[in-house]
Amino acid sequence: MNQEIQMTTRVGIIGGGQLARMMVDPAHKLGFSLIVLDPDPNSPAGQIADEQIVAELTNKKAIQELADKTDVLTIEVEVTNEKGLQNILQEIKDGGKPVHPSPKTLAIIQDKLKQNEFLQKNNLPIPDFLEVKTKSDIKMAIKKFGYPVLLKARTGAYDGRGNALIKTENQIDDALGKLHGKNLYVEKFVPFKKELAIMVARNTSGIINSYPVVETIHENNILNYLFSPASIDKKTKAKAKQIAEDAIKLLDGAGVFGVEMFLTAANEILINEIAPRVHNSGHHTIEANKTSQFEQHLRAISGMDLGETKMIVPASVMINILGERKGKAKPQGIKKAEKIPGVFVHIYGKLETRIERKMGHITVVGNSLDECKAKAEKARSLITV
Repeated sequence: MNQEIQMTTRVGIIGGGQLARMMVDPAHKLGFSLIVLDPDPNSPAGQIADEQIVAELTNKKAIQELADKTDVLTIEVEVTNEKGLQNILQEIKDGGKPVHPSPKTLAIIQDKLKQNEFLQKNNLPIPDFLEVKTKSDIKMAIKKFGYPVLLKARTGAYDGRGNALIKTENQIDDALGKLHGKNLYVEKFVPFKKELAIMVARNTSGIINSYPVVETIHENNILNYLFSPASIDKKTKAKAKQIAEDAIKLLDGAGVFGVEMFLTAANEILINEIAPRVHNSGHHTIEANKTSQFEQHLRAISGMDLGETKMIVPASVMINILGERKGKAKPQGIKKAEKIPGVFVHIYGKLETRIERKMGHITVVGNSLDECKAKAEKARSLITV
């Protein structure tokens, strides 16, 4: 094992949101210190981390300071000023500081078109797609794929914010207006019967370990419910696991990666997208699995052996707590919700709430998915933010 990696005790995270916040406790459990960089002086992670550097996520001087104070750098967000961040991290890596995932991987994943081209080149199953630059290009793509199609931004898109569904020719202009100024591509719409996700960990030695496949339910393109384990047969689970792991084997660097997939009516599995970081699809692992995705990410990037990923309960359901208004956050009802057996509430410490902003999540563990879902809905009804 590389001595530099073996001696890792200080972890730097670019981004101070809820994903970084949920890495703080496992970092301390492992004996690590954790420093975050974020422009918000009251960032969720900064509130409880060992230190926060207050600066923009692409501030080269601040990133260098973070690198100087830590043994390894990682990210919790990959969609900000994509090329600028990638270039800075490449310089840090070239200077001898471990960066995970690698800037090369970020370059592939940050651009959704490049990600699709990379996966297609390596014979991994994905929806059909075409790069477009003009309205005429979009019409040609529609002629090839048929309605509906998705017009997608290549970069800076998350939770559906960079997508526009086109069902008729009259909607093309609206879609172009929504995504004005973006580099675009068209993707053939997939009439899936389930959305699946799998968290895959890879450590600095190249060892891979994945979590059980989960089913995700989205509303307005934002994850609402997650069911673990997914209600699919063993053959489909094995196929999903193989596809996800094959994809991650192709990428440089260590860490936890979220692989989102479609299960079609013909039982085909297509990769929707890959996130080079811990992910909403793995939040339930804090209570439901032997090793949480957050501890696993720290293990992976620091050269440690990966932890066990098996579930320690028969079933788990997670539901996001989304903002329902705009204003100061005032979380209430948490203690009432946690009186329900098997319910765990996580509030992210965001000072401001707004419509559909991720303010927290609820994980429920129990003996069946139906039991957990009922408790999750009850708990959610008790909480306001």
